Amino acid sequence: MTKLKLSAIPDDRPVKITAELPGAVHRDFVAYAERPRDRTDSRRSGKLIAPMLTRFMATDRAFARARRTLKAG
Repeated sequence: MTKLKLSAIPDDRPVKITAELPGAVHRDFVAYAERPRDRTDSRRSGKLIAPMLTRFMATDRAFARARRTLKAG
């Protein structure tokens, strides 16, 4: 059989999670979602979670180092 040039396709299906937030964090999160610049409906504020986590992990230097170490090892 011929070896394909494509590697395995990652599973990018969305995953639902449930998390408990302290009241103060939730209030701040809703206020962040409602800030005038974005005009995001607070009922849809959950859509902000993925981009916020993506940005947080992308800028965490310790996480990036650990990830490189895991890939190299």
